[in-house]
Formats: sequence, C-alpha cells, structure tokens
Amino acid sequence: MPIRPSLILPLAVLLSLGGCGLVPMHREEPPEPLTPQAFESRIDRLETQLAARCDVRDQALMHQRDEQLALRADVREVGHLLREVRRDLSGLRHEAPQDPVTRECPAADERLDNKTLLGRNEWIGLPKVGTFLEARVDSGANTSSLSATEITSFERDGEDWVRFKLGLNDEDAVVEAVRDDWIEAPVERRVKVVQAAGEESRPVIRLLMTLGPLREAVEFTLNDRTHLDYPVLLGRRFLMDIAIVDVARRHVYDRPEYPSSSAAEADAAPETQDDAPAP
Repeated sequence: MPIRPSLILPLAVLLSLGGCGLVPMHREEPPEPLTPQAFESRIDRLETQLAARCDVRDQALMHQRDEQLALRADVREVGHLLREVRRDLSGLRHEAPQDPVTRECPAADERLDNKTLLGRNEWIGLPKVGTFLEARVDSGANTSSLSATEITSFERDGEDWVRFKLGLNDEDAVVEAVRDDWIEAPVERRVKVVQAAGEESRPVIRLLMTLGPLREAVEFTLNDRTHLDYPVLLGRRFLMDIAIVDVARRHVYDRPEYPSSSAAEADAAPETQDDAPAP
C-alpha cells in the first residue's frame, strides 16, 4: 500500500527523536571527595597565606605610625624655633639703635709708592741715539736687551768699546734717519750665554733711556733680535724699585718724538692747499 504524503512528516519526526535517544549522553564525573589529610593541608596553607598578608599589613602600619611620630616631633621643633625667633625679634625692637660700625680701610701698600705703572709693551726713547723704539717689558728676564747687528769690538784710550747698528726689521718703528747709523759705546762688562750651538759672549753697554716720566741710564745686552717681535726687551734689573707692570695694558705712555722724526713725518705728509706751489 502506498504511503500517504500526510504521514511522511510525522514519521520523520519520530525517526529523529528515536535517533537522539540512541546517542549516549556524556556526563562529567563528579570530583573525588577530599580526604581528611588533604583538607587539613589546604586549610593550613590558607591560614599561612592569611598570616603572611596580615604581617605585611602590620609592618606597613607600624612604619606609617613611626613616620607620623617623627613628623610630629619635627613640627614641634619648628614651632619651638619660631617662638625663639619671635622672642628675639621682640627684644630687638625694644633695644636702642646702635651707631653704625665704621671700619677703617687698610693703608695703601707702601711698596707701591713712587712706582711707575708700565704696560706689557711700551715706547722708549734713546736720546743719545736720537730715536724711539718699541720695547717688550718682561720681568722674567734679568737684564735688558737691545737688538744690534754688525757688532765690532775695538779699543779706545785703553778701554773696550763696541761699534754696532740697530738690528731692525722693516716693520719696526724707528727714526729713519738713524736706522743705518753706527753707534759707539764703551763696554761695561760681558755676559756668557749658553746655547745649543755653544757658549757666546755678549757685550753689555749703558745707554740713557726715557720711558714716560722715567729717565735712566740702563744696561743693555747687545744681540741680534731681528727674529723677535720687539727690538728692545726691558728686564727686571731696570724695573726693580722703580716700576710695576700691568700685563693687561699696552703703551701707557705716548711715543717720544725727536726733531729728525718730526721733520721726516712733515716731509712725508701730503701738501695742503696753502702749501701747494703756485701754478
């Protein structure tokens, strides 16, 4: 007998339900019950953890309490100091005003009295030679030095003399009229200088020198200084007892002038309209 279409749907439902009933259901097994020993061990572990946490909290509370006590002590100490300061200020207000204290300035160093101030470089004058030169002031050198070339020794009236020319470069300031003049002077003494090439004997002469208000006969060692920056060096024999040096200054005193230098400058000056020759 053919199956009716109206019975197909109910049969499908029954088959599906029957299939579900045939599939076994998976159920989780309940955990095994704790033994008395395991239960006691777990309780002990929990008590230990709680005790450790309580100890940490108690230590933090004790540390906080100690800090609060120290802070209170500091506040009390500051309050005590403030009361002392207020009491001192109150006492000062009632005291009579005192006269201001006057301190005497220290007396000037007598060693600087009557000393001439010089810079590290100064203009000097050589009246007997008739020229000015620029000098380096050096307290580290013992004797003064003058640049000289073509130094020739000779004898005059039984005494030792020298003849020389000023050792100058083209850039050195000098009265041009005396640049190539011969200069003669008696030898005061000789000094030995030890160099890499050996010993050298240099003559020492005495020349009148001017520097600002100073006018002294100065001993100069003659040697060639054309390879150096200045033709004259003033040492501590000249500076002693008469001058002090300020190394931060230069040319404290003006350059001295001589008639020949003034005439040379006038000749070198350009002609003005009044001096120009008539056409």
